[in-house]
Amino acid sequence: MNSMSGKELAKLLERNDWILLRVQGSHHIYGKAGSSIRISVPIHGNKSLKVGLLRHLLKQAGLSGNTHQNTNTVEESNSENNEANESDSIDEEQD
Repeated sequence: MNSMSGKELAKLLERNDWILLRVQGSHHIYGKAGSSIRISVPIHGNKSLKVGLLRHLLKQAGLSGNTHQNTNTVEESNSENNEANESDSIDEEQD
C-alpha cells in the first residue's frame, strides 16, 4: 500500500461522499449521511500517515487499499490523456 498524507486522505474521503463535520485542532472529523461513523483524520502538513493508521481509517470509511491505488491509476490516466491532447494540439498548430 502506498503511503498517503492526511490531506490526501481527506480529499479521497470527500470524493467518496464523506462530509467534513468539524475541525478539532489538527484533526478533521468526517461523517457520512445515514451513518453514525465518524472518522478523525490527522492533518499534519504533507506528513505521511503510518500504514496501520491509514489501513484503519480506510477500513472505517468502507474503502479498501485498492481504492486508493485505483484512484491514483485514474488520476495518472487522466494526466496522460491531457498530455496526449496537448501534444495533438501542438502538432495541429505546426501543420
